[in-house]
Amino acid sequence: MTDNEKKRVTVEIYNRTYHVIGTESERHVQLVANLVDQKMNEIHDANKQLDTASLAVLTAVNTMNDYLKLKEDYATLLGSLRKKEE
Repeated sequence: MTDNEKKRVTVEIYNRTYHVIGTESERHVQLVANLVDQKMNEIHDANKQLDTASLAVLTAVNTMNDYLKLKEDYATLLGSLRKKEE
């Protein structure tokens, strides 16, 4: 199996089973699913009244916020490295 071949990985997120199809390794897909599950449980613990759909949206918003912060930090770091190289 080559790296670009699609694989089917079964994961559990928030007590539901999902079948993820993609080219990433099973280990990577499991890691992502575990992180999503952890984030959903963390948000649920702080907001027990949320229904699953609202919980999923808040998880997506929180995750995208974290991603954008990391992306900004990366851009800042690259800028700093370029300045040092000049």
